[in-house]
Amino acid sequence: MRLDIVGAGPAYTDRPGAIGSSYLLRHDGSSLVLDLGQGTFAGLAGILDPGTLDAVVISHLHPDHFIDLVALRHYLRWEQPRRRVRVIGPVGLADRLDALHDEPGFAAAALDVEPLTEGAQAIGSFDLVAGRVRHTDSSYGFRVAPIGSASDAPGLVYSGDCGRAEDLDALARPGDTLLCEVSFGPGPIIPGPEHLDGPAVGELARRVKATRVLLTHIMMGFDRAATIKSVRARFDGPVELVDPGFETTIEG
Repeated sequence: MRLDIVGAGPAYTDRPGAIGSSYLLRHDGSSLVLDLGQGTFAGLAGILDPGTLDAVVISHLHPDHFIDLVALRHYLRWEQPRRRVRVIGPVGLADRLDALHDEPGFAAAALDVEPLTEGAQAIGSFDLVAGRVRHTDSSYGFRVAPIGSASDAPGLVYSGDCGRAEDLDALARPGDTLLCEVSFGPGPIIPGPEHLDGPAVGELARRVKATRVLLTHIMMGFDRAATIKSVRARFDGPVELVDPGFETTIEG
């Protein structure tokens, strides 16, 4: 299972190229995107034809995780041949897209939007499991693995935005790769925003026996090297901060 980091940035940043969150998974002819935040459509379109996606799955309704669905909708609607893409997201996603253009049916013109719920489902050649996490009223983390893989085969666990690392425990299995937000760098986390820092991620990785950690969504002002060090202080496996253009294979 191949992972491409399309975007790994937070809601705002001073780092050029640090666009919103978006992660492309490909396996056995299928392609799945987790989140599609600001500025990420161009990077996605540079990797594959977005009209061929099996689905886009949105973790929660903050614009840095879904706003480039507008660009995807326009592409599908006006490029030839016109096509449609399945979109799975929290309840209210289609209404928010419609409201951006003050146009009822705006999303439905090209996107097949379905409500996201907890539990497992097959998407192309992937098994996706969604679990609720603390962030907004309707936020999710995900575990993705090749469909039909053994129960102990490695997968990818994506945190989305998460204010309580323990919420991800139920999704993760020993040997998984964690793609985890680290908004507050080496910490500490200030009260209110419901995000994670390096120490929380390191404890999570140790607790669930992850094989490695890919850090994402770091906010401006936090030192990258110190952030990695804060994770490694609690987890002795490989730790990297990822940026757009990073690619790797989740071995199964």
